[in-house]
Amino acid sequence: MSNSPIKLIECPRDAMQGLHDFIPTETKVNYINQLLKVGFDTIDFGSFVSAKAIPQLRDTTEVLSGLDLSSTKSKLLAIVANTRGAEDAVKFKEIDYLGFPFSISETFQQRNTNSSIEESLTRVAEIQKLCKESNKKLVVYISMAFGNPYGDEWNLQVAANWCKKLYENLGIDILALSDTIGVSNPDNIKQLFGGLIPELPNVEFGAHLHSTPNTVFEKVEAAYQAGCRRFDGAIKGFGGCPMATDDLTGNMPTEEMISYFNSQNLGINIDNSEFQKSMMMALNVFPNK
Repeated sequence: MSNSPIKLIECPRDAMQGLHDFIPTETKVNYINQLLKVGFDTIDFGSFVSAKAIPQLRDTTEVLSGLDLSSTKSKLLAIVANTRGAEDAVKFKEIDYLGFPFSISETFQQRNTNSSIEESLTRVAEIQKLCKESNKKLVVYISMAFGNPYGDEWNLQVAANWCKKLYENLGIDILALSDTIGVSNPDNIKQLFGGLIPELPNVEFGAHLHSTPNTVFEKVEAAYQAGCRRFDGAIKGFGGCPMATDDLTGNMPTEEMISYFNSQNLGINIDNSEFQKSMMMALNVFPNK
């Protein structure tokens, strides 16, 4: 695992979903087409959820039809919250991955997907079946993996047990440990990744962390040193989860993660000039924070 190449997942969907003002479809298309030139492993580009729940992403199918995938090496990921959304998403051959937010906090799972954890397990099983039939991969985000603000039971063992259950019972082999509210720190990041990666060697573990600007390096470093090689980010740290608390810390800024990996001489296969163009474009796509 330690010698595996680093995979950077750029998440414009996560950056956009909580914004109040609707970003025009053409603006989204142009931005994602620019991101497709950078060399990211995957672009988390949209979601098949109800327009009522996340109105910003109601145009995901239109965005998809405007993407130029002819010369990119990046794969596309779309988020789904239930089986119906997955049924819609798997119809599109352009989509490689479906992502499902699986919270190990009962309260948050209800808030985020309107279902209990047990119901969500059933959904994961159904979505995994659809993915296998459609030659797609399911990425399960272990939401609230590092704790929750609701007083629901959480410890490292609870988080680890859910990961084992999803892999051993349902065959989910890409699990992104998600810090939905910014409570991860180098210690719990090292403990969680460091414990799970050797125990489940056939699982690809990802880090979907949120941070304040001054904690980015220490969090990326802790995950990397614990064996994680898959990192989610968003340019400028835009975005967060609209279903969580209001004053959310942002996504991990992609440029800061790239800076860390470059400082460690770790090859990430990013086209720097295209990335700089993406950074400039992002300033026009997103309102200033």
